[in-house]
Amino acid sequence: METNNEGKFLGYRRHDGKVGVRNHVLILPTITCATQAAKQITELVHGTVSFIHQHGCAQVGVDYEQTFRTYVGLGTNPNVYGVIVLGLGCETHQARSVASEIAKTGKRVETVSIQDYGGTLSAIAEGAKAATKLVQEASAQMREWCDFSELIIGTECGGSDACSGLSANPAVGVVSDMIVEKGGTAILAETTELIGAEHLLAKRAKNERVAKRAYEIIKAMENRSILMGVDIRTGNPSPGNIKGGLSSLEEKSLGAANKAGKSQLNEIIDYAEAPTEKGLVWMDTPGHDIEQLTGMVAGGAQVVLFTSGRGTPTGSPIAPVIKISTNTPMFERMSENMDLDAGSIIDGKETVEDVGKRIFDEIGMVCSGKLTKAEILKQHDFGIWRIGPTF
Repeated sequence: METNNEGKFLGYRRHDGKVGVRNHVLILPTITCATQAAKQITELVHGTVSFIHQHGCAQVGVDYEQTFRTYVGLGTNPNVYGVIVLGLGCETHQARSVASEIAKTGKRVETVSIQDYGGTLSAIAEGAKAATKLVQEASAQMREWCDFSELIIGTECGGSDACSGLSANPAVGVVSDMIVEKGGTAILAETTELIGAEHLLAKRAKNERVAKRAYEIIKAMENRSILMGVDIRTGNPSPGNIKGGLSSLEEKSLGAANKAGKSQLNEIIDYAEAPTEKGLVWMDTPGHDIEQLTGMVAGGAQVVLFTSGRGTPTGSPIAPVIKISTNTPMFERMSENMDLDAGSIIDGKETVEDVGKRIFDEIGMVCSGKLTKAEILKQHDFGIWRIGPTF
């Protein structure tokens, strides 16, 4: 594969000037009632992707707005060439409203309503015809040399162990700094797993407003758990983390924060929001792996770095997810799911900087077309962070 890791990769230039590393046609169901029809379309038409979810109706207020923002963000992600927005017809999140927002980027968008077309079978047929046309158009687009400054990299830590804060997470921090130095953007997420490290990030904030916001979102996340009678700062709700050797969520946070490297914290954004600044950005997400992954991709991340001490098959229907193990025994045990091993740091065979450079080189390969393990296995995970009751 032809690549040039001195700041270049082969990507797809979009109408709005952004760059994709994949060329998907997305079948986007705006309501849970349409997810099975969307799945049927993806089975019929090669080159399409979709996802199963339980959202899109009986949502109000900020919860409605956040889900709507997530749908639109997924459709506008640079990895998507075109979108078929598939709705039922009577749901809160109307397909035409979502499609209208996506179309503002100049992206090819079509809408299909199950009720308007007289039922599931007719809607599947119509959606498949529209998707076939978009896939053929997408297949004619050629990759071109693009700069790393045009990348948004998502970072994530799932299923930690005692090695996470010593190997994979610091190595991702090196990569984060490298992306920032080249003019790109790195997203730090999972607010619950930054509790206890907020003062370290606030010290690196661009200004007092960003520093204040860091404390505010940590406090808000803690308050949500306290309302349920749980103190997550000193507790450890994940059996995997406990088995991996971590005593508390605060201890995990001190390791997870290493993914941010040493760069200045320029901005804090809400879930599924697109960054407005380059450099290091913190997205306010929950610690749930799939929900934070979905949020970062909706925010425009073209590729995600996912560290794990326990092992996971996690992937995204839209963005390649590069899985990095924190220890070598787990990498060897779960080699069919993990892409890279940072356990060599623990074994004394490589430095943190060595592994960071290796991950950076892998990003160049993946952005130019190399498939990750999750992509090969069609691991299309999806989940939206719900912040309100269902009515």
